[in-house]
Amino acid sequence: MKFGVFLPNGSNGYIPSAGSPVYLPTFEHNKQCAIEAEKQGLDFVLSMMKHKGFGGETGYWDSCLESFTLMAAIAAVTKEIGLFPSISLLTQHPAIVARMIATLDDISAGRCGLNVVTGWNRAEYLQMDMWPGESHYERRYELASEYISILKTLWNTGRCTHKSDFFKLDDCSVLPQPKGEIPIVCAGQSPLGRQFVAESADHQFVLTSKSKLVAGVKDIKDRAKKCGRSVGIYALYHLIVEDTDDEAVRVAEHIVQRADKGAISNIIASASLDTNTGGTSGQLKAALEQNIEEGNMAFMGIPVILGSPQTVIKHIQEIRDDSGIDGMLFSWPDFVPGIRRFGQEVKPFISNG
Repeated sequence: MKFGVFLPNGSNGYIPSAGSPVYLPTFEHNKQCAIEAEKQGLDFVLSMMKHKGFGGETGYWDSCLESFTLMAAIAAVTKEIGLFPSISLLTQHPAIVARMIATLDDISAGRCGLNVVTGWNRAEYLQMDMWPGESHYERRYELASEYISILKTLWNTGRCTHKSDFFKLDDCSVLPQPKGEIPIVCAGQSPLGRQFVAESADHQFVLTSKSKLVAGVKDIKDRAKKCGRSVGIYALYHLIVEDTDDEAVRVAEHIVQRADKGAISNIIASASLDTNTGGTSGQLKAALEQNIEEGNMAFMGIPVILGSPQTVIKHIQEIRDDSGIDGMLFSWPDFVPGIRRFGQEVKPFISNG
């Protein structure tokens, strides 16, 4: 099973709470996260991309380091770990992104992939006059499918001619080409999103509670099989590893008690505009009522694995064995020591599944 780090390139990482470290993103912090992850034998790092945050007392995601620039810099200070930048599809033409990835592929000696973000937060794009209208909620995976098709054509052949409602390319040239295959990942959670993953992506990041994970994994794998494809499934979790289970619970409860209600209210308000039901936005709204382990909104709706090293090892093995996932993508309240502790006290003792 593979493990990755969800890099904290946005303010405060992935916890909208004053009960967790509150900080601005820096290259130095993200560099140390990537170097520690590589040292501990983790497989990849992934950086997100947000163009507008959610405010509140913690200024949640109000600052965000640009994903491609960050990953190019990290490529230069690492040697083995995989690198996944994120692209908000509405903000960049696919021919530009094709060249950006080809460049990162060269810098990293073939270690990069791409995380595609179809975009549900209208405010991010309205501020730049890039919002295509309310139809985008329902058509965003149609756009994404064309986007990925154009990327793959340019990577495989160096040229592309394409004409549709979304894109027009006239014998467009993008050279150099990547030296190998570029894995595509997506966190599409709605039925439309899962179908897009099954048809066009290589991996899916699953954001769902433990109780729903088994059915979610089966659905993706069944959809992919019908398309004559296979898709790797990576589940997203927060990790809280302390000396004892009680200590871990206290840390998690403190985060919930100090939740940034202003930021969370703004997140839910944006999510409520999304008409594509069953996806990430719907899961965020549901997280208001969920407990910590299932994914409370103080943890951005991301489920939490918590406890002593022994308890965390047990939970990871149970999740893997019950669901059949291929890997996990982790976030921590405090990243560098969290990555180090996972690498030293948890990862070496996870049994082969």
